[in-house]
Order: sequence, then C-alpha cells, then structure tokens
Amino acid sequence: MATKVKSEKVPASPKKATQGQVKEPTTMEELLATSGYTLSVPKKGETLKGLVTAVTRKMVMVDISAKTEGIVADREYDFAKEFIETIKVGDEIDVYVASDENERGQILLSLKRAMFDKLWTMLDDYLKNEKEVVVKTVELNRGGMIVRWQGLRGFIPSSQFGSTYAGNLQGLVGKDISVKPIEVDREKNRLIFSEKHVSEAAVMEQRESALKAVKVGNTFSGSVTGVLSFGAFVAVVVGGITVEGLVHISEISWEKVDDIHKYLKVGDKVEVKVLGVEEGTGKLNLSMKQLQADPWSLVAEKYAAGTTVKGTVSRSAPFGVFVNFEPGVDGLIHVSRIGSFGELTPGEQIEVLVENVDPEHRRMSLGPVLKEVPVGYK
Repeated sequence: MATKVKSEKVPASPKKATQGQVKEPTTMEELLATSGYTLSVPKKGETLKGLVTAVTRKMVMVDISAKTEGIVADREYDFAKEFIETIKVGDEIDVYVASDENERGQILLSLKRAMFDKLWTMLDDYLKNEKEVVVKTVELNRGGMIVRWQGLRGFIPSSQFGSTYAGNLQGLVGKDISVKPIEVDREKNRLIFSEKHVSEAAVMEQRESALKAVKVGNTFSGSVTGVLSFGAFVAVVVGGITVEGLVHISEISWEKVDDIHKYLKVGDKVEVKVLGVEEGTGKLNLSMKQLQADPWSLVAEKYAAGTTVKGTVSRSAPFGVFVNFEPGVDGLIHVSRIGSFGELTPGEQIEVLVENVDPEHRRMSLGPVLKEVPVGYK
C-alpha cells in the first residue's frame, strides 16, 4: 500500500524588484531628490533671486525655492507699492529676506533692492530718451527743491525751473510736477531733475540749435543780468535767441578782482568773448578781459630786471607784500626782504628794484633800491 506524502506550504519568497524599476519615494527628501528640485533655507539678511507667482492688492508671493513661498506684505508692500505696479507673474526679481519664518511658515521679503535697481535703470533710460516723469516736491532750500520719485530722493536746482515758477517756488511744495532727469549717477546717489526742460522744451530746443553755431572765440555784445560773488551772468543774443552765459570773476579783468560789484552791475552793457559751451546746461563760458590786451605781454620790456620803478602797495600775504604798477601787473616783495622797507601799508607809494621778471608765469620779484652796488653784484 502506497504511503501518502504530506505536502508542506513553502513561504513565498519576496518579489525581486524588476530591473530598471524606480523605488517610490516615501519621504519629502526622497521626493525632492527625484524631482531635481533644490530646497533652500533662506536666512534673514540674504538677497535672493525669486520668481513672482502672484500679485494682489495686499501681497506679492515669490518662489524662492524654500518650503513655502515668500511674501511681500504690510509695510514692505506699502513702501514698494508703485514698484509693484510694474511687475507681473513670471518676473524674476531680487528679494531681500526681511525675517525668518512666521507662525504660518511664511518668509517676509522686501523689494527695496529690486525696486531701486529697476528705478535707477529706468532713470538711465529716461535720461537718454529725454522722457518726462512726475515727482512730488518735498522741501525748498537755498539751492532749489528737494523732490521724491517712487522712493528715490532727487533735486531740482532753482535755475532748472521755468519762468512760470520763477519767484514762486514755495507755492510748489507738496505738489506733483512734471520734470525730466538731467543727471543720473547711482554710484554717487545723485539725481538731478529739470522742470524747465518740460515747460520750456520748445524754447530750449531753439536755444540748443542756436548754440551749435557758436564757436570758441566769437564775440558778442551783452547785458549783465546778475552779479554774484563768483562771477556775472551776461545775456547775449544768438540767432535771434537770448542765451545766458557766465563771466567768471577771473575773466572780468586782468587785474585781481576782489569785489565784482566794483566792476559790474545789473543792466551794464558789455563786450564778451566765448571761451566754451557747457554741455548739458547749454550755458556759455565768457570772458571780458580776453578782449583787452594782456599787460604781461610787455612787462619784460617795461620792467626789465635791474630797473628801478615806483608802484603802490596793494595787499599783504603771509609770504610777502604785493606792489601794483598798472592794472593787472603786480610784483612781490618776499617776506625775507620786507625788513629793508620798514612798515608798508596798502596805498603807500614806494620805489623798488625789479630783481627778476617771469612773464610766462606772471611773476615779478622785487627788492629794495640799492644805494650802492654791493661787492660781487652782477
């Protein structure tokens, strides 16, 4: 009789992974690893690049490759509100991490850096293309008006306001006005605007066109419109257009000018020579003295070394006393030689010996008149 063999169940062996099959991720780290997405942990104070994912009336959301999106909200949103109006979903921008995660796991961001980067770039473009912008006037000072444009501080010099506002700048404080940037220097944080380039654009265009015909060396008859400590402003007519130029104090006379008011007053008619044209402002650099003979061109002949001449004590300096012989021609008694003259006072007439003359550098050295020729003197 055949014996029955009792069969036993053999435990099923675990299935081997099919070759090439990828193991399913079971943790967040594994999921990120398989997706190729890099998760960062932003730190307060960092500047990052992010992708704008949402823009609302109260918040901007930015993907900064963190566990959650960063947000621009509250005060940071209000500060950059005008800038936020220029960005859209999908823009890549620079953001500053203003805080660590809050209780909701969100990271507060700031757009100040991105805003200022973009604003300065925009201003460079506006400058090149002479585009107008609207600024808010803030405060009037001695030199002009302080203004703000989208968070940036700028300045409008008094000379850059048109005739409409002349003498009434105080009434502009707190108002919005149209201007054009005329100087944009981010490194120096220097931003200069001009109201005149807007209100008097047509006149300025005519003036610039007229100035193109002006050459260095041209002479004009003009009228003094202003006298300041550093020079006088003179209006001349170029091609039917009135243009203002500056005669610097050093270009009024060949003699040293300490007080311009002794030479010029508003309304005086003068002859001027063009020394150059300032780029950007369109103002002329003028000279009055260049239309007169340079007295130093004949000094070597009139005041030769060894000559005894009479002059007038004009002024004192730490290094000596100056003696004037004619307008624009002064000689110097060095401090080491003054003892031979005794006390000298301005306006005093004295006789001196010309020891050396240097017309090229406009210098003349003076000494006491020799009563007798010393031994070895040549």
